[in-house]
Amino acid sequence: MLKEKVLIIGGGLAGCEAAFKLADNGVAVVLYESKKHNPNPAQKLSTLAELVCTNSLKSINESTGHGLLKFEMEKLGSLILKVANMTKVPAGDSLSVDRERFSKAITEQITSHKNIELIYDEVLDPNFLMQKHDCQRIIIATGPLTTPALTDWIKNTISSEDLYFYDAIAPVVDADSLNYDKLYFKDRYKDQVEGNQADYLNAPMNEAEYKSFVIELKNAQKVLARNFEEYIFFESCLPIDLMAERGEDTPRFSCMKPVGLPMEDGQIPYAAVQLRRENLLGDAYNLVGFQTRLTYPEQKRIFRMIPGMEKAEFIHLGSVHRNTFINAKKLLNFDLSIKKNPHIYFAGQIMGVEGYTESAAMGLYVAFQILRNLHQLEVGHWPLECGIGALINHIMTQEVPRPTNINFGLLPRIEVGNQKRIHRSKYKNLKKEMMAKRAKETFSEFLNKYMIDR
Repeated sequence: MLKEKVLIIGGGLAGCEAAFKLADNGVAVVLYESKKHNPNPAQKLSTLAELVCTNSLKSINESTGHGLLKFEMEKLGSLILKVANMTKVPAGDSLSVDRERFSKAITEQITSHKNIELIYDEVLDPNFLMQKHDCQRIIIATGPLTTPALTDWIKNTISSEDLYFYDAIAPVVDADSLNYDKLYFKDRYKDQVEGNQADYLNAPMNEAEYKSFVIELKNAQKVLARNFEEYIFFESCLPIDLMAERGEDTPRFSCMKPVGLPMEDGQIPYAAVQLRRENLLGDAYNLVGFQTRLTYPEQKRIFRMIPGMEKAEFIHLGSVHRNTFINAKKLLNFDLSIKKNPHIYFAGQIMGVEGYTESAAMGLYVAFQILRNLHQLEVGHWPLECGIGALINHIMTQEVPRPTNINFGLLPRIEVGNQKRIHRSKYKNLKKEMMAKRAKETFSEFLNKYMIDR
């Protein structure tokens, strides 16, 4: 076992990923999680690595940004992906999990590891705990819903500047309360295989139903921002009601797009709401893309306008919550340690990424850099051509902090030559395939050179 001990604050995806990676490489870890004493508004479970917004870890297709990121995380021995594949539920080309089984399994992996000490308590002063547990390094992986006390510590100790940003959660509906006569199972762009049930349930809308629905969304009562703040939402995760305010057709070209979802008679609906299984039993569905600011009574009233949901019973209603992100470019080194205090690291969403896999990947990245440092090796500079390297480069170079998902737009451009003119309709897919191939080859070469594992 390596002599140094690491204190990790936060038992979410990034914290658990970093803890397990370090512990598996002989580093003693003390992991603190506050949810049993001071849960944030989005948390419902008492176990670690809770997925609060959705049960989807996005695409597994390696020609997508999320698929590429999963390829790299698996190469790094990701605990999160290992357990996700053990607890997955049907979701087409996406990796979606049973949230309770996933969280429970992660907790079991963490608590059973001989090199990890898990403590359920709120952290007020990380430096005090570092001395108490004789740790030499700290990883702050508390996520964008960091407790007020720790947020104050970050402001007072590291920087008084932060970025506030609002996120929204989609509702979950009881499967038994749906009217299946008005719904149909269909995966987007996929032909139905006889004897197999599609992973997604769809609620079709005609033009009149859709327009009435959008009007109600625009006029509905919303939860107001607190303390005279202005809502600032992540562009790829906008509330459905905000989409409606941006334009009548905005939802229909986003989460309610009917493309690739023909009904049994072959007709394409004017719009469609997709519902994804929440667990393997299929006794609950979440409304895909239906994050919302609507008040609880308005959610029940308006979402029951969706065909098949007239008598819907909601297991969880949607909500909004404030997220906090630090200015990574200003405050952090490229290994995500603090410039003023290089023994303190940040990992996960709090340092400027958005999404489950992105957050977990940052936990792996910080653990990788700490391991190299413990072995007295230089910081590993990750190639921009790979997913994790592109994410790090983005958050460390953007002038104004703004959370981001992994996407091919973060990677260096690639030239496709005359293929663009010859195969214009297939150009984008070809370009992504080439970028994914380059990324995987580059990442594999990088790992062979820099990876430290027992």
